[in-house]
Amino acid sequence: MTDFSSVRLGFVGLGNIAQLHAQRLHDVGLGNVVAGGVDIDPAAREAFNEEYGAVVYEQPERLYETVDAVLVTTPNKFHEEYVVGALEAGLDVLVEKPLANTVESAERIADAAADAEGFCMVGFHNRFANPVQALMGYEEKGTLGDITHVEADYIRRRGVPGRGSWFTREPIAGGGSLIDIGAHAIDLSLYLLGYPDVVEVSGETRAQFGTRDDYAYVTMWGEDHGADEFSVDDSASAFIRCADGSTVTLEVAWASNRPDSQQFYVRGDRAGAGLDLSDYSLELYETETTGVMHHRTSDIETQDDDAHATELRRFIEAVADGAAPETNTVAQALTVQRVMDAIYRSSENGRAVSLD
Repeated sequence: MTDFSSVRLGFVGLGNIAQLHAQRLHDVGLGNVVAGGVDIDPAAREAFNEEYGAVVYEQPERLYETVDAVLVTTPNKFHEEYVVGALEAGLDVLVEKPLANTVESAERIADAAADAEGFCMVGFHNRFANPVQALMGYEEKGTLGDITHVEADYIRRRGVPGRGSWFTREPIAGGGSLIDIGAHAIDLSLYLLGYPDVVEVSGETRAQFGTRDDYAYVTMWGEDHGADEFSVDDSASAFIRCADGSTVTLEVAWASNRPDSQQFYVRGDRAGAGLDLSDYSLELYETETTGVMHHRTSDIETQDDDAHATELRRFIEAVADGAAPETNTVAQALTVQRVMDAIYRSSENGRAVSLD
């Protein structure tokens, strides 16, 4: 059994996401690993110290001297600075998705990770959900046969983050709905396909809702500072073609005039599957000839779980064991970054973009 008692985990960026992760660690009995944190905001430092008893700093160098690993939860623009700094200090890193705000920045992180003593893991937590792992088990067993296509939806009827927050400012976030929730959908789709090489991408991004003075909503994640503070996309549609012939269709939206959806349909030549991350449900779709030809739809029930908590545990296990995890790699995250960049370029140029 892995001994977690010696692991000292620091947090870089002490906002809401860091607090959610720290609380999960406490909830699963790993709160003792939370050793320190760093943030430029004195109020954030004070709140984190009071809530979790962690030593807090204004500058990261002091934190790096006292911990074994860090969790980077800053806005996207600052991922490179802190991930590279932590890796150069010999630490292991878990960075929230996306890898960076631009392809160039993501590539510099990848170069640093390749030369580092420690490892870097990227926070695509949906992979760790029990229904996803059950589906992967069926894929490995051969139940679905040759998988050729994934339909991926991550759509909100209304779910634009607070206009004026860093999420809606292109220089800091790098993009909008595509780089925020689209990153999850792209990663999970490629994960379900076995991460084949992507060769071509075409897509369209739009800003139809966040730029409107009369934007109507029921709830908003943060304060609304109006359309002038919105400089990113709020929806995207894309088609992704891979070297092995497999494909992905992608629909992403922070806002749309349709119901919410976090559904993924996986199509194989022996069976298919429907995965819904909104309620963690999974179905298998088969057509049989037993008796008479017929369709069979099977509901797959898994144990309740918290994918974020499982991801954190996997990261801390790897830190304690001194072995880089084989999942959620920087190379895979860099592929996601390149696909997102290609979608933006395709939308701007009006044609498909090759990734060969």
